[in-house]
Formats: sequence, C-alpha cells, structure tokens
Amino acid sequence: MAMIALGAVIVVLSLLAPLLAPYDPLDLDPAKRLLAPSRQHWFGTDDLGRDVFSRILYGGRISIRIAVIVVAISVSIGVTTGALAGYVGGQWDQLTMRITDIFLAFPPLILAMALSASLGPSVENAAIALGLVWWPSYARLMRGQVLAVKHEPFIEASQAAGASHLRMLWRHIAPNSVDPVLVRVTLTGGNAILMSAALGFIGLGAQPPSPEWGLMVSTARRFMTEAWWYPAISGSVIFVTVLVLTVAGDAIQEAIYPEGE
Repeated sequence: MAMIALGAVIVVLSLLAPLLAPYDPLDLDPAKRLLAPSRQHWFGTDDLGRDVFSRILYGGRISIRIAVIVVAISVSIGVTTGALAGYVGGQWDQLTMRITDIFLAFPPLILAMALSASLGPSVENAAIALGLVWWPSYARLMRGQVLAVKHEPFIEASQAAGASHLRMLWRHIAPNSVDPVLVRVTLTGGNAILMSAALGFIGLGAQPPSPEWGLMVSTARRFMTEAWWYPAISGSVIFVTVLVLTVAGDAIQEAIYPEGE
C-alpha cells in the first residue's frame, strides 16, 4: 500500500505541475548554469540555467501521457484481438497467434526504435510505437483467459438461453477474463515510462527543449563530473517511478490472487 500511495503522490505532483513548479521549465538563465541544489532550486539547475525540479514535475506530465497512450493502444488492440482469437478459434486463432509471434520475435526496445524512427521523433510517435510493441502480450494473455472461461457452465447456460455470440463474449466471457490484464497494465505503464525515456535518450522520443525525463538524462550525462547531482537526480526519478509501478503491480496481483493462484 505504501508504494501505491507513493505512486499516487507522483501522479498528483505531476498533474499539478503548473501550480507547484516554482519556475517555468523552459525559462533560460545562463547566469545560474549548473547550480547545486539549494533552497532556491531544490534539485539545482541544468546547463542552461533552468530549474531541474520544475522540469521534473512537468516531465512527469509527459511520462503520464505516454503511459496512458501506450496502455490505451496496447490494451484496446491486444484485448480485442486476443478475445476474438480465443472465442472464435480455428484459422482466425492461428492467424492471430502467428502475427503476435512475429511481433514477439523482436526485442521490444529494438522494435520500438524502428517504429519510432519510421514515424518520426516525437513524444506522441514514441508512445504509438510502444503501444504497437506491447499489444501482442495482451493478445496472448486475453486469449488464454478466454479459452479457460468459455467452457464454464455459466457460459454454456448462456448459450442454451439463446444469447448471441457478441453478448456472450463482451457481457460474460470478457469481464471474467480481465483480472490478469489489470495487473499487466501497471507493469506496462512502468515499462512505457522506462522505454520512452530510452527513446528520448537516443533522440527518437521527445525533442528539446521538452522537459522529458529521458531527454534530461541524455543532456545531464555530459556533466557527471562537474554537476553530478544533475544526472543523478534525473535518473533517480525514472528509477523510483518505474519501481513504484512495478511494486504496485505486484500488490494488485496479490490482492486479486491472495493465495498465489
């Protein structure tokens, strides 16, 4: 619960960035370049004199937007495709699973880099690329759940009562198959933040002067010797956020399956 509460705090702070940030994240002040953390600048300043704390708050908004887009794309495509594959079966199931195998054959980051490069470097395109990378895992997960549920007695009773295929799938089978999907959503959110930061780090995600966390780390790494706090703080924010989401996912899993089922 503590990690879930910490995750909620991170989200709230990011969403309230316009109210909480003491400085404009894009304001340049070369005279205050690479200042150490102080009462005026809690996390110090970057190489252009911008307040790092303010940029991290606004960067959280970008990371949340990326996570939401990635989850929306991957869940909508994956759950729909997997549910249809498990319910319809036959050649449709075989075709769907072969397509997912093709996507899963590539390392996620490499595939995301290729898709992001083809779409063009931007936050939105990076999020779309990541969503297209992760939908196959949801498809396989949902397919397995549907296969386990569709032969349950209450489904057979619904069939005997004359329920349509669409009604059985979306009113009876899908709601009883989504618990593992909820767990995976938190893990996908953390992975989305981490991999979007990686794309920003190599120039395929957010572009300057955006206060995106991966882009901040990419810039900060050049000043590790003269301003160690700058890359350390920027990288630690990513680490803590991903850790919180991962632990929150484990907590949700334990709540859903209290006996490790």
